[in-house]
Amino acid sequence: MTIGIDASRAFLKRRTGIEEYAYQTIKNLRVVLVEPEEVILYVRKKWMRKDGKLVLAGPDIDFDLPENWKVRGLWAPRFWTQGRLSLEMLFGKRPDMLFVPAHTVPVIHPRKTIVVIHGLEYEVCPEGYSFWERLYMRFSIRYSCKAATSIVSVSENTKKDLMRLYSVAAEKISVIGEGFDPKIQSEKGSSVWPKPYLLFLGRLEERKNIVRIIEAFEILKEKKLFSEKLILAGKWGYGKEKIQAKIESSPWRREIVVPGYIDEAAKGSLLSGAQIFLFPTLYEGFGIPVLEAQSVGVPVITSTTSSLPEVAGLGALFVDPLQANQIAEGMEKILTERDFRDDIIQKGKENLSRYAWDRCARELAVLFRKS
Repeated sequence: MTIGIDASRAFLKRRTGIEEYAYQTIKNLRVVLVEPEEVILYVRKKWMRKDGKLVLAGPDIDFDLPENWKVRGLWAPRFWTQGRLSLEMLFGKRPDMLFVPAHTVPVIHPRKTIVVIHGLEYEVCPEGYSFWERLYMRFSIRYSCKAATSIVSVSENTKKDLMRLYSVAAEKISVIGEGFDPKIQSEKGSSVWPKPYLLFLGRLEERKNIVRIIEAFEILKEKKLFSEKLILAGKWGYGKEKIQAKIESSPWRREIVVPGYIDEAAKGSLLSGAQIFLFPTLYEGFGIPVLEAQSVGVPVITSTTSSLPEVAGLGALFVDPLQANQIAEGMEKILTERDFRDDIIQKGKENLSRYAWDRCARELAVLFRKS
């Protein structure tokens, strides 16, 4: 069997959630997809300057590929998936099965196509997206759900949303959880950030509830009992202006640090130095950062909503994300009650046994091989 994989998002330099999922699943599938399978990675070629010349080149893949794996570089100025990948499926060597880890199935695809749906955030939290983003996501994911022969949902919560909002049949959906990179534990190091601090790590956008995190921090600081700073780390997303205005108007703005995107090499150090990892977001299809924080022994505050209770297990303090007072009370409880803090950390470490990228890859491989 020839298996094609859309790897167009897997090898970006600055990966966020879906890109990290694509990268980690491909990296771990190498171990389980061995001969007689043939695997073709479809990557996006781009114009790059090398040795003073413009050349068309694919991304750097930072791990070795088995002999039965091939890389097929495809270029298009835009509409890479629906245009160029579709043309490859029509005129190139069409695989027996296509795996799409990033929710967008090309209009021309093999009969057997498996797509991963990470969440329906734009339906549940429409205020966190522009009109055009909602329109695009709704169209592309509805189409992908119909076109694919099988759907992988990263959580039970996302499966329920697919059934409830898009009327997808339960038997079409397989729930396969994500994982975390254990390498983050060996990269803890010594934090270069001014301690003590509270941390949010993720895209800085409206859906991530950044404004209420800042409000909760202000409530905590007004008690004048805590010296913690607040670090908001990550790339900017939708709602940037509103978040920046909130920071600038905060009486504690000098205590709020916005360092921008944090690369993988620095993530372990930043996470492990935090007093608390704050992740009370409005909706998550999964929530890898929760597992990453648990893996380095940092207590987590997260939401009672979406997939977060499912993913965090017993290893977090859960709050209503719409109530800044609750988030602030959670911060104070963890900072002042040592036994409670230690219990959260221990339960977080125990929770990690449920999730691993190699387990995710093995379960995907079983699904691929089903007729």
